[in-house]
Amino acid sequence: MSRSSAKSTQVALGGLASALSLLLMFLTGMIPFGDYALPAFAGVVLLANVVENGRKTAVLVYVAVSLLALFVVPSKEAALLFVFFFGYYPILQTLLTQIRVRLLRVAAKFAIFNGAVIAAYWVIINLMGVADVLDEFGPFGQYSALALLVLGNVFFVVYDNMVTNLYGAYIHWFRPRFLRRAG
Repeated sequence: MSRSSAKSTQVALGGLASALSLLLMFLTGMIPFGDYALPAFAGVVLLANVVENGRKTAVLVYVAVSLLALFVVPSKEAALLFVFFFGYYPILQTLLTQIRVRLLRVAAKFAIFNGAVIAAYWVIINLMGVADVLDEFGPFGQYSALALLVLGNVFFVVYDNMVTNLYGAYIHWFRPRFLRRAG
């Protein structure tokens, strides 16, 4: 494959990943519970870019989708969750798997997730004026943020395993079968 042909393929794959990720993000306003699931799936789309074009291109796609999502996605919460975590985590996770000590790898993953989610919700509550929502829950309101963070960590374990399994499936099953490239 010539250099210009390889570059064209790289740009095309980046464009397709951007379009698919943005479509998934746009659907967050139309599908119940889409605010959480669709940003997660939109981030997973970037795995193909990581494998085929490298992390730098995948990061460029993440930045492009993040900027567009902030402006066009109906659910700003979903857009911020993509920007703060789901958009870059599949790219970063391929690096985190290189940490040999399992306890350090798991601690790093949870630290990144919790830091990102706390930062995202800090922005949502303090900069977007949603602080009143917690007051509406009455006495449970003060504990709801902690309860949601605990549930979020349970979801994160499932999501992290999903990203790992999809990455492996892409490398060892999809790529050899459909792209005729060795895994």
